[in-house]
Amino acid sequence: MKSQSIRSAFKNRPALKIRLLAVSLLGLTAAALLYYPSLMSAERGVPDQPVQQPAVLGMPDSAQTPVIEAVFVLDTTGSMGGLIQAAKDKIWSIATSMASAQPAPEIRMGLVAYRDRGDDYVTRVVDLSSDLDAIQAQLMRFQAQGGGDGPESVNLALNDALHRIGWSQGAGVYRVIFLVGDAEAHMDYQDEAQYPAILKQARRQGIRINAIQCGDLSGTQEQWRHIAQLGDGSYFQVGQSGSAVAIATPFDETLAKLGADLDDTRLYYGAADERAHKRDKLAATKAVQAEASAASQARRAEYASTKSGAAGLLGDKELIEEVSTGRLALEDLPAEQLPEPLKALEVEQQRELIANQAAKRDALRQEIQRVSAERAKYLKDRLSESGDAESSLDNKIFGAVREQGADVGLSFGSAAPAY
Repeated sequence: MKSQSIRSAFKNRPALKIRLLAVSLLGLTAAALLYYPSLMSAERGVPDQPVQQPAVLGMPDSAQTPVIEAVFVLDTTGSMGGLIQAAKDKIWSIATSMASAQPAPEIRMGLVAYRDRGDDYVTRVVDLSSDLDAIQAQLMRFQAQGGGDGPESVNLALNDALHRIGWSQGAGVYRVIFLVGDAEAHMDYQDEAQYPAILKQARRQGIRINAIQCGDLSGTQEQWRHIAQLGDGSYFQVGQSGSAVAIATPFDETLAKLGADLDDTRLYYGAADERAHKRDKLAATKAVQAEASAASQARRAEYASTKSGAAGLLGDKELIEEVSTGRLALEDLPAEQLPEPLKALEVEQQRELIANQAAKRDALRQEIQRVSAERAKYLKDRLSESGDAESSLDNKIFGAVREQGADVGLSFGSAAPAY
């Protein structure tokens, strides 16, 4: 009856219809004007409007698990080959250093690769994820090419790190960007935002920017120091190759094998599309195992044995962890959502398999921690002989994280950087 009355009123009041139509057209026009600059910005890769709030990953509760969100903005031009290789090799030790914080944080990483206009690409963005296998699989695709002509598209890279990354909001989150490069920013591109304005917005969003200069170009040093100052971060200089600690140990092969065995204990449940997504996760692990060095896989195993690493590498919908910790009751799970290896088993056989896998997983983690302690002692002895630890990329990143993480309640106590 109400809708009939409204239609009747409109029929008898054509002037009202005209006014409503005009208001609607005005609203659509305003919306289009607001949307058009954003559309054009996306097409050109440059911002025409003030910095907007980023997409929200979540709202972590500061009373619960703290979060570290770290985005590495990497120059991938030809001169950066050594540093890019160091990043591929050391992503796990950087994560392990972060995981030594108390309380144990959730760790998410992201990437922005940048070159310059006229190269194969200007920027490539990999969003934040706690699945570091997926991050490293993307990192492995980055190759050092192009460049060689001076300044690079640093401004666009920083802008993408701010706007195309899904930073979370709320308290208890240490948000940080590590800018890594050897050439200064193009300040002559008039159609893109420049770093002073970008960093001002980053500070408003609680994102710190650390500037890591590779090599010793004087123009870069001056600009990188300015970026760190405006970004409420740290500036430090490393060698052109990155100055990361890269020492093979007699324990690497053993740890790599233990890590692979730990990976094989994973069983995922869920709807068909959820299990398909988890197959992609396992495929990323296989890619890392196939391409990474034994030393890199050893570092990965060490990270996997930490509380932060276990949470990230297992992810959600992992049957062994959720049943063995009481977060999921096996009898509540529909049969069609079971992992394939369990579907043909009786309930008691399922329980036995889960218990055995959980016990195997615990034993593997303990063995990884034991061998990792031996590896750490070996590295400590070698580094004390060479004296390279203090000036290493590993140590400088850890120092920045230790100091800045304290602002959100992260404490590293007597922890040392992992290598």
